[in-house]
Amino acid sequence: MTSTLFSPIKLADLELENRIVVSPMCQYSADDGSANDWHLGHLGMLANSGAALVVVEATHVERRGRITHGCLGLYSDDNEAALARVVAHCRRSGTAKLGIQLAHAGRKASSYRPWEGGLGLKRDDDPWETIAPSAIAFGNAWAAPRAMDREDLDRVRDAFVASAKRALRLGFDAIELHMAHGYLLHSFLSPISNHRTDEYNGSAPARLRFPLEVVAAVRAVVPRSVPLGARITGSDWIDGGMTPDDAVTIAKALKSAGLDFVCVSSGGITAEAMRGGGSLAQALGPGYQVPFAERVKREAGIATRAVGLIATPQQAEAILAEGKADMIALARAMLDDPRWGWHAAQALGAEVKRPPQYARAAPKLWPGSAYRA
Repeated sequence: MTSTLFSPIKLADLELENRIVVSPMCQYSADDGSANDWHLGHLGMLANSGAALVVVEATHVERRGRITHGCLGLYSDDNEAALARVVAHCRRSGTAKLGIQLAHAGRKASSYRPWEGGLGLKRDDDPWETIAPSAIAFGNAWAAPRAMDREDLDRVRDAFVASAKRALRLGFDAIELHMAHGYLLHSFLSPISNHRTDEYNGSAPARLRFPLEVVAAVRAVVPRSVPLGARITGSDWIDGGMTPDDAVTIAKALKSAGLDFVCVSSGGITAEAMRGGGSLAQALGPGYQVPFAERVKREAGIATRAVGLIATPQQAEAILAEGKADMIALARAMLDDPRWGWHAAQALGAEVKRPPQYARAAPKLWPGSAYRA
């Protein structure tokens, strides 16, 4: 049997041996933006998951752009040195290529970690000023951000560039820009959060202007041999918000700007939408975001990753075999089963790289694999 999931794909000059990607997953465990032993163990584990590409969690381009006090950053020399240790470990012991997602949390910054409630930080817990396209709070539990002025726009654009340069020095194989989940670049794109009266609002192309300025600046420093992409939204899941039509328009613009791939997610533009009410509650189910990726792939003609409640090898295989996406991004499925790629290969009759130290657990050498639940 020939598996589409385990067929190779090429992005720019990067050759991936299969279509499995570990999605960026925030760990909220950094020390002032710097990776530590948690990241060493976490990413080292995922680098041996059987995925061809592991994307490091949302990594923030300035200190005020972190979601929480524990979020990863790449805005200082200390951040860079700490992440270099983790990258070196993954290279030595893992089989996956490494990507990184560069992000700015915007009005969703200055928040508690999810296991602390996830709401906006209170006065006694060292909150900080947040920035956004408009002075509209993410929700009732968050302080209103300051509307960005020209200095802010230039600084944030340059911060993305500086972090991209750091990522290149660290040797990352791919770079992804976070333009979804209600964070800063998404908040410029959405009419829910962008109420500006200048050239950065007034129409969908105007709302795309600042994200495209960031894309152009980053693309100018990232060699064309290195894949550069973005995570975008397929829907805001709220009346008056972004729709799949917008996702197609944005993907086309990103392709024209020189990006190599998109990952299509959804939601997160407001605290209300985050609670999963209305149309989102009705849609939630296996592969609920795949139709967005399918439209983008078909109409924008850019390499596309599908993500969201994709759990089984058969489900992932069907999405690709039916032409609905080019790659599959897995998040919680990988936390639940850090050897998901190995088990998927066995289920689909394929082969996958594994460290020689673990070769004895391969089906050919360990009969017990046939009895695994």
